[in-house]
Amino acid sequence: MVTDSTVARFLWVNLSLLPILVTASLPAIPLAQAQTVSQTAEERLNQGLQSVQQGQINEAIAAFRQAAELNPSLAPAHYNLGLALRQQGQLQDAATAFYQATQAEPRFALAFANLGAALLEGSNFDQADDYLERAIALDPNLGLAHYNLGLVREQQQDWNGAIAAFQRATELSPSAPEPHYHLGLVYLQQEQFEQAATAFSQAIRISPNYPEAHYNLGSIQFSQGDFDNALESFRRAAEANSNYPNAYYGAGLVFIQQRQYASAERVLQYAKDLFTAQGQPQWSENAEQLLEQAQSLAE
Repeated sequence: MVTDSTVARFLWVNLSLLPILVTASLPAIPLAQAQTVSQTAEERLNQGLQSVQQGQINEAIAAFRQAAELNPSLAPAHYNLGLALRQQGQLQDAATAFYQATQAEPRFALAFANLGAALLEGSNFDQADDYLERAIALDPNLGLAHYNLGLVREQQQDWNGAIAAFQRATELSPSAPEPHYHLGLVYLQQEQFEQAATAFSQAIRISPNYPEAHYNLGSIQFSQGDFDNALESFRRAAEANSNYPNAYYGAGLVFIQQRQYASAERVLQYAKDLFTAQGQPQWSENAEQLLEQAQSLAE
């Protein structure tokens, strides 16, 4: 069957390109003037936070940049700038901002966790691992860091390490479905199908409209010959995301097994069209071959 995983946008972060802080003798700023600069920076930070709440992300980015320029040691300005830039899809600049936040505040666990996530997206797994381990050392109860560390270990095919990290993330972030989902994917890699089904079911319990979790649960049910429940899982995946071709492809397989060839033709044609539209030519071809099989069996 078509395999499925959550694919993130990738970002390459080359730390050698980040600004280098040079120590030098500079004119002293009078105390009163320094306090005014600090207050102005905090005012701009607060304006940025208000802009975020109002959905004005460009204005927030400008305010956070100004706050960071006025007071480079104001770690929350760099950190919130990173979050806002990430929301706008400016991933390289976001990673730089998170890095600067860690330089301004070396014990800022969330900044290390987000920097680690950015490095993960850039497939820089070793450095991502280092920063995420640093985040966990600073805050052992930071579920986000454990989750991202699990993603690193998953990419490295360190299945036991990934399981340990995702399990810890589920304990620390019980309302997040993603750690359960990725735990299920790792169990699938190890062919531990019962554990995988349990993990996908937990993700669905937390987030009923999680199409990938429904699909993967359906894949397990299909492989076990439980066609009725598999079909229900694929149906729920399609309901959660009507543009999710995997769900229709899976349903087509079930309909062929149940000799409901007209239904198989309908969903497989839909799957083929979606695969084509979404730039997945290999799976479009697979759906076409399965469609032809259903058509020949119907004759």
